[in-house]
Amino acid sequence: MNADYVVRPMTPEDTHAVERLSDAAFFDLDVRTHRTGWPEPEHRSPERAESWRLRIEHLVRHDPRGCWVAEDGTGVIGAAAGMRRDLTWLLATYVVQPGVQGKGVGRQLLDAALSYGSGCLRAMLAASEDPAAVRRYRLAGFTLHPTMLLWGTVPREVLPVVERVREGSAGDVDLMDSVDRQVRDSAHGVDHEILTRLHRLVVADRPTGSGYVYVPEGGGAYLLAATNRRTATDLLWEALAASTPDRPVTVDHITAANEWAVDVGMAARLELWTRGYLALRGMKPPMPYLPSGHYL
Repeated sequence: MNADYVVRPMTPEDTHAVERLSDAAFFDLDVRTHRTGWPEPEHRSPERAESWRLRIEHLVRHDPRGCWVAEDGTGVIGAAAGMRRDLTWLLATYVVQPGVQGKGVGRQLLDAALSYGSGCLRAMLAASEDPAAVRRYRLAGFTLHPTMLLWGTVPREVLPVVERVREGSAGDVDLMDSVDRQVRDSAHGVDHEILTRLHRLVVADRPTGSGYVYVPEGGGAYLLAATNRRTATDLLWEALAASTPDRPVTVDHITAANEWAVDVGMAARLELWTRGYLALRGMKPPMPYLPSGHYL
């Protein structure tokens, strides 16, 4: 604790303030790290803001001991939200108000969130390119794996015919949890409640391989897991087919271990960029797997 602020458990009532704080902080980071040729930074639309808030509210409900805020006389100035799934600890978000440095806010928030992972064998988080945050992750024992993203519009003529995939539902949770445990050693479990609410779900359940992908509005892959590369490739093509020629699509958090996704992106004529890190402790980069930013 510091005389200027207090670190306390996050409540559902905090999620609106945490969303506004994260939007401001990530916009500030996007401006500072903007590269020529990349879309201009934008604040979240009201729809995206509410979706972001619902994802954090879900964690406050299911992992209250992993969700924390820092607060001073002006309101919430920092937040961290972690979760435990099987024996894996995952960090969903970690943000400090721009301009609030040198007070120990970020360190105390991360320490509080990490304490929820005591006893876990593995840990994973998606890191931005913020040098201060990356430094804290490395000092906490994480290995930093640089990640790539695919971006652009997908010409209709390059899309292959994908067979033996279907629309998924909440009835596929057991299948998806089984795939998760094979690929990343931990199931998403209760996270499928919010994921199926916010995104379209496509499932492959074949004798030769199983997998799933959550497809956000506008196409692309929010989260993809499969038991082999061929199944993962088919699912990613199906996710890209949900895009439209006049709207760019993004596939993010691609590690070097998932070159199959890079190959799909090249065939789809998308641009390949580097951005951020997948930070891991006690595990190798999951494959074939494309993590989400929030639920990893």
